[in-house]
Amino acid sequence: QVRVVESGGGLVQAGGSLRLSCAASGRTIRNFDMGWFRQAPGKEREFVAAISGIGDNLLYADSMKGRFTMSSDNAKNTVYLQMNSLHSEDTAVYYCAARRYSSIRPPTEGYKYDYWGQGTQVTVSS
Repeated sequence: QVRVVESGGGLVQAGGSLRLSCAASGRTIRNFDMGWFRQAPGKEREFVAAISGIGDNLLYADSMKGRFTMSSDNAKNTVYLQMNSLHSEDTAVYYCAARRYSSIRPPTEGYKYDYWGQGTQVTVSS
């Protein structure tokens, strides 16, 4: 069993930055696919970014490319999401997810992930 806990959310002005953290426990996530997703009020959950368990390949949603950066620290069993140039449209609850299986290209579909955190709220004021 893997437990993931997100932190780092908060209120930020448009154009600002936040760094989210996702700390895992129970097993090392070194060989897991890890993903970030978000869900805005009244909208479906959407893919944000992911890192593969094989090769640490990164994948981003098109609207996040160039603004968001995902990274991992295996020693801390933690992944991060650095978010820059935030827009009001980025307001959402951000979720971290872990997948028991590793791949070269991590999936963008949420249902393929096995473990989810409780989410952290990000609010961007315009």
